[in-house]
Amino acid sequence: MREVAELVFGERLPIAQRFADFLSGPGLDRGLMGPRELPRIWDRHLLNCAVLTELLPIGARVVDIGSGAGLPGLVLACRRPDLRVDLVESLQRRVDFLNEAVELLELGDSVRVVRGRAEDSAVVAEVGSAEWVTARAVAPLDRLVRWCLPLLDVGGSLLAMKGESADQELVEHRTVIKSLGGSAGRLVECGFGVITPPLRVVIIEREKFVRPKKGRVSR
Repeated sequence: MREVAELVFGERLPIAQRFADFLSGPGLDRGLMGPRELPRIWDRHLLNCAVLTELLPIGARVVDIGSGAGLPGLVLACRRPDLRVDLVESLQRRVDFLNEAVELLELGDSVRVVRGRAEDSAVVAEVGSAEWVTARAVAPLDRLVRWCLPLLDVGGSLLAMKGESADQELVEHRTVIKSLGGSAGRLVECGFGVITPPLRVVIIEREKFVRPKKGRVSR
């Protein structure tokens, strides 16, 4: 596992290691990580999230919703100092944890923590018009798209980390996604040949603004 971690994080590995230690310590104590997750912090969490950066261009601005323990948002920033990352989280105890992690990892110049829900108008005003939105295990795809598309500018993309259900969700929710102004969506794999199994990511672009049923323009 050490060799894979060095391959993925390179010279940024010490930062990733500090984050792993923080997840194993305060993260466990505060209930953000379960005891059974500790042996899998690297393969299931850090490496799995880090390969998502393969899809992000240099200097991208990323909004990570439902950040929780900082997955994937903080991991992206650990691997890629060029990214600007907003971590959106609604629970105060998780917000406190994220702020402490950002300070510990010295990522304050590229990462900020925003308290609120993705669908809150104040959050949309603060972090909206983003190029990229990321989400991991937050909600089914139809709800996720409903929350995330208003945060994106037209042409921006949602990167939803999904498991084996990704294909089924795309088919099941395609009509809803299109009605919200999203693209048909496509499934890609990241970390092929690096992690096993590769990370499965659903990519949905915001193709147009859609006026919600309540009469308020979503943006």
